[in-house]
Amino acid sequence: MKRRILRTGAVIATLGMGVTMLAACTAASEDDPSKPTAITMLVLGDKPSNGRLEAMLDKLNANLKKQVNATLDLYYVEWADWQTQYNVQLLSGDDNVDLITTATDWLFGWENAQKGAFLPLSEDMLKENAPKTWAQVDAAGDWELTKLDGEIQFIPEDNYTQYTNHGFFYRGDWAEEAGFPGGEITKFEDFTKYFQWVKDNKPDAYPWDAASGASNDAVLTGYLQGHTDQMTLQGVSAGNYFPYTTSESDPGTVTSWLMEGDELLGAAELAKEWNKIGVWREDSLNYDGDTREEFYSGLSGADQHHTQTFLTQIVDNMNKKQPGSNPKMFYWGEENGNLYKDIKTHGAMAVSANSKHPEKALQVYDLIRNDKTDYDLLNFGIEGTDYVMQDGKLGFPEGYDPSKDALGSNFWGGRMDEYEPLKVSDAPNLKDVYADLDKVARDYPYSTLIIDKSSIDPTLAAMGAVLSEYIPQLNYGKFDDPAKAIAEMRQKLKDAGYDEVRESLQADIDEWAKDHPLK
Repeated sequence: MKRRILRTGAVIATLGMGVTMLAACTAASEDDPSKPTAITMLVLGDKPSNGRLEAMLDKLNANLKKQVNATLDLYYVEWADWQTQYNVQLLSGDDNVDLITTATDWLFGWENAQKGAFLPLSEDMLKENAPKTWAQVDAAGDWELTKLDGEIQFIPEDNYTQYTNHGFFYRGDWAEEAGFPGGEITKFEDFTKYFQWVKDNKPDAYPWDAASGASNDAVLTGYLQGHTDQMTLQGVSAGNYFPYTTSESDPGTVTSWLMEGDELLGAAELAKEWNKIGVWREDSLNYDGDTREEFYSGLSGADQHHTQTFLTQIVDNMNKKQPGSNPKMFYWGEENGNLYKDIKTHGAMAVSANSKHPEKALQVYDLIRNDKTDYDLLNFGIEGTDYVMQDGKLGFPEGYDPSKDALGSNFWGGRMDEYEPLKVSDAPNLKDVYADLDKVARDYPYSTLIIDKSSIDPTLAAMGAVLSEYIPQLNYGKFDDPAKAIAEMRQKLKDAGYDEVRESLQADIDEWAKDHPLK
């Protein structure tokens, strides 16, 4: 079995997982082949503490023992500082994790493949140990999306429909009172009117109770997407930010909406106006409260996240917790149709290069992806406790509160459309919304582009430090003179090596485009 040598030494002490326990389980199965093999899957998110996950795993593992003589446990990389912790874990050399949730747009899939974190998967290995998965991905012609130097690095979640484009969630009832017919807001700048109305008429609520972290660039990105035809170049992050872009009008040229044009200043000036209104807390740069719950409680006039989140969580929760609120979503790029579909490797599953049981890990994966009983347990929990079926739709038992009772298994690397029932909590117009987005959304043109980051990683890290200094403050309107701040930021980015990285990315695109003509 070919394995790659990892570059980084072990940092198990930082992992916060039950290493001792897992090692004990592994040793037991190695000493006695009749004992089940313990497989651990890395997932993203905060591990729930309500006991429902453990109860589900008890039932799932009873099945897996019978099916392939294995058990499954989950190791969580929690949201606090998740980018750093995720990459540290993958390069730690830890052999207690077998399956790794990855993605090429937000989870550094190619970067970690290049560093040897994943075990290359041969066709024979996949056909023997994950035959149903192999056949489905092969029939879709999607294995080519997962290859580095001709070798399969991970399994794509290529049979699951979702839209993870971001936008504002807001209250249609308040928007209508603010003067928007039907409660519909159709321009980014029109949120100034909405936020001002909330500020003037709902004294207990913030117009948008935004927190640091996930929303640190939301105002800037939302504005830029709707005022340019540019798209972010996926997989090229500088710290928590994605500074490089291309455009629909010139897809072969690398640029940056943070470095070129006046649109960034327009966004920063709007943020300054919103800050002056008091749209968010004074300490928004440091606030880490649960702003989603504030929105559900009527204490925030807006929230921001995916279309998927809106359709499957926000609508139902707001209708129950704020009856008559008529929840709405305005997605970034709605004004100009600057919207892209999710790539097929937005979710994926890799086998760790350090797994002691790669074949068994694939056997378990094939079951949790393709066996409906196992799939239902992992994704929905125990029927009657975590969910109920109502007229063919997945619902929840009486008294169920998703804020407290969620399963939280976060299997985001192998979901399948045919096993995903509509949920009673889904927005009634979910399919219509997807159909409307399909009409305007474009395919991301660089799905098979693999960036060589070996020479640019240090520069990107330096750029990330600059962006962390300026972007959150621009986003929350904290600079007295945004134009001066943007000029300073741009000069510091150039000093850090912005142009050298852009030239390196341009060379990668030019080479890739020889075999993948851009329209």
